[in-house]
Amino acid sequence: MQTSVQPSKVALIFPAQQIQYTFQDLEDRSNRVAAWLLSLGLQENDGIALLLENRPELMDIALAATKIGIYYTPMSTHLASDEIAHILSDSGARILIVSDQTMSEAQALMDKHFAESQRQQIRRFTVDEARNGFDAYAEGVSTAVLPSSWPQRAKGREMLYSSGTTGKPKGIRRPLVAFENRHLPEPGIDTWRKNFQIDGEAIYLCPAPLYHAAPLRYVMRVLDMGGTAVVMPKFDAEQALQWIETYRVTHSQWVPTMFIRMLELPECVRKKYDLSSMKSAVHAAAPCPVHIKQAMLDWWGDIIHEYYAGSETVGTTWITAPEWRLHPGSVGKPILGNVHIVSEEGEELGKHQIGKVYFSGGQKFTYWNDTQKTQSAINDKGWATYGDIGHLDEDGFLFLSDRRDDLILSGGVNVYPFEIESVISRHAQVQDVAVVGVPHPVFGELPKAIVHLRDGVVADQETAQHIIDFAAGHLAKIKLPKTIVFEPTLPRLETGKLLRRILKQRYREQPDAGFAVSPSVNTD
Repeated sequence: MQTSVQPSKVALIFPAQQIQYTFQDLEDRSNRVAAWLLSLGLQENDGIALLLENRPELMDIALAATKIGIYYTPMSTHLASDEIAHILSDSGARILIVSDQTMSEAQALMDKHFAESQRQQIRRFTVDEARNGFDAYAEGVSTAVLPSSWPQRAKGREMLYSSGTTGKPKGIRRPLVAFENRHLPEPGIDTWRKNFQIDGEAIYLCPAPLYHAAPLRYVMRVLDMGGTAVVMPKFDAEQALQWIETYRVTHSQWVPTMFIRMLELPECVRKKYDLSSMKSAVHAAAPCPVHIKQAMLDWWGDIIHEYYAGSETVGTTWITAPEWRLHPGSVGKPILGNVHIVSEEGEELGKHQIGKVYFSGGQKFTYWNDTQKTQSAINDKGWATYGDIGHLDEDGFLFLSDRRDDLILSGGVNVYPFEIESVISRHAQVQDVAVVGVPHPVFGELPKAIVHLRDGVVADQETAQHIIDFAAGHLAKIKLPKTIVFEPTLPRLETGKLLRRILKQRYREQPDAGFAVSPSVNTD
């Protein structure tokens, strides 16, 4: 942080709590937390786990951890109890910090998944009132004595876990930065600053949970540069627009579901707020339907950029708004590493050929305690993959098709759920949609659409037929869903990532559920 340069500048704002901290405030607060953690006996490379919503204490702890060479693991407050228990156990966290909002879940999972001897090895604290075996964080921090000299330790960092969209969350642990190198810029930061057009004068809006990789890292980077971060407690479409106007936000990061919610606001509401301070917005985390991206560009102008990456940081692509207009649907060209499209046989493919997306020249990583999973993400050339499939166009722009695990093999033909979802999502009566493959005795698999309808739309055979007829005008017959199920909501993370595995499990056992549909028009 830029404490010594501009101590009185506002660094962090939590508008919902009406809290503002200067750089000096953050320095003082994080020093107190660091001293408290040291008093608990934490050694370099030890880990702590946080089960917290977006609140100031999370940032205090993250900044403190970087000072004393420990790993901190923020966990999603929406994970299932067995997933949280897995992260706690797998990470080896010595301390768990919760709030009133998450304490009941934490207590229940500790009782269910951990023996008494294991529970005793994890110190438990709450940022709210002490109870149920959770000690008061505030009391410990307030009485901590600052050391006369800080230990010369490596720079601590986050240890994040994957979202668990395809199985148990996987820990991504990178080596700590040695003490003598702790003030060097992180790899790729200059490229990020240039592409995001961001500097120390930035006012950055974070509308997403800080327990996800990009929101947390972006806030930390903004503070390192001397900018100001505005953190929402949770995303609210109109509130986000209001705070852009109120705080004269210059930079922001979003996921496609946030775009959809903002576009659903009445036009009079969208025009109510002055967004002219915005210089650059970026989105990622989940595929963005082309029509949604186009609508956002029409509204905000060519300030919206997109990237494709992952917590493993094996590679990153980037695309500007003008580039996207020329290559709609693309996630861009590499700015970290080089892209390779690889066949099932391990051969590199040419332009417009679909295969698994690999990167060479990116950062090294390992999945914590899972050598086999690490090896499965790296091929014999040393290239690494996030597990997605896609292709490069003639200009070298990357287009994603889907994750390899989500591919539907129907009658020997590869069917990509995202392509089908992109079409159905454009139907006027559809709020959200997911497509999964279900078993079939002849074709192996057939596509099934699970649809969340807009308010007031009747979930019946007629609506299902309207949707399939619309899709038939844009998709080949082999790609059309053979059944449509209506559900009140779809399982998604706050990042917009679809928990497709839940739907796969549900409908693998009931492949014929829903309305059987076939197009009223000839699609051959």
